[in-house]
Amino acid sequence: MGDRKQARDEEFQHFVVGRWPRLMRTAFLLTGEQHAAEDLVQTTLEQVFVAWRRVGSADDPEAYVRRVMINAHSRRHRRRLKEFLAPKDDTGLTRELPDSGDRIAQADDRGALLKALAELPPRQREAVVLRYWEDLSETRAAEAMGCSVGSVKSNAAKGIAKLRAIPGLADLVTNGGRN
Repeated sequence: MGDRKQARDEEFQHFVVGRWPRLMRTAFLLTGEQHAAEDLVQTTLEQVFVAWRRVGSADDPEAYVRRVMINAHSRRHRRRLKEFLAPKDDTGLTRELPDSGDRIAQADDRGALLKALAELPPRQREAVVLRYWEDLSETRAAEAMGCSVGSVKSNAAKGIAKLRAIPGLADLVTNGGRN
């Protein structure tokens, strides 16, 4: 019994180490703050660890964890906690290192895009982050958000439309994201 528990713990640890950067990036894009993102990831991983036997044997453990993260973020938002995408004083923050193939990360004015993203309503922000930053299909984004594919399409389209309406971001959204 002790060997199985140790093997599960090692499997969980391997999962966390391998997925940490992506989990942090998603959490940061959802919360807008480094510390809030760290808290969200920690809360998510606490919940996942308790159920790791079931999660680890799932077809797609990463999708399960992403769904737990979206639910935890939604619960926080329902409590009406105020979120900021960029803190007033960002000195001392560790900057996210973009993936080499991340076209949005290659944009000249990433700060403007993050600020604009913060202005989106939470469900639109979730849809845009999952579809365009995480590059999930509409079906997988719907599973993560706990809604229909149509809701994902609608929220993503509205979010992208709002981003395109911001002067200076239209080219970035049109050329940097999917059309």
